[in-house]
Amino acid sequence: MPSKKGPKLRINEFITTNSVRVIDEKGNNLGVIDTKEAIKQASEAGLDLVEVSPQVDPPVCKILDFGKFKYEAQKKASTAKKKQKEVTIKEIKMRPGIDVHDYDFKIRAAHKFIGLGDKVKFTIRFKGREFEHHEIAESLMSRIREKMETVSKIEQEPKLEGRQFTMIFSGN
Repeated sequence: MPSKKGPKLRINEFITTNSVRVIDEKGNNLGVIDTKEAIKQASEAGLDLVEVSPQVDPPVCKILDFGKFKYEAQKKASTAKKKQKEVTIKEIKMRPGIDVHDYDFKIRAAHKFIGLGDKVKFTIRFKGREFEHHEIAESLMSRIREKMETVSKIEQEPKLEGRQFTMIFSGN
């Protein structure tokens, strides 16, 4: 089964082309050289010939310590992964006839979530005949919008999906 870690780099004898463009360990371009000669130069320096750009003609190869190269690449990928921030969407569910205290409590929770860098999705669900009076939900959505605009921006305008209204906010 093929690996999902990315492209496999060819080194030394596994480079199949006749000639390669070589860059030495100091970063100097040595030009296009026969592959066997380039491998010989790398082994004399106690290093490996690594194909870094196989898609060009002729392929670009560097003379370097392959073990150290793999370690640095792994370290770079690890630090890039640490710096990524995963954005989550917190959903706050309400009903059209929500009480004032419950409404205020949920708005405070939404402000906290936005402060932590999350997105907030407000959902107003209808049961039974409540759906006939969706103007109540629309006025509730406009109240939510007024309270949330001070700390966030609207990412998705209120929209009706089946028997519920949804609206999404994200941080400024």
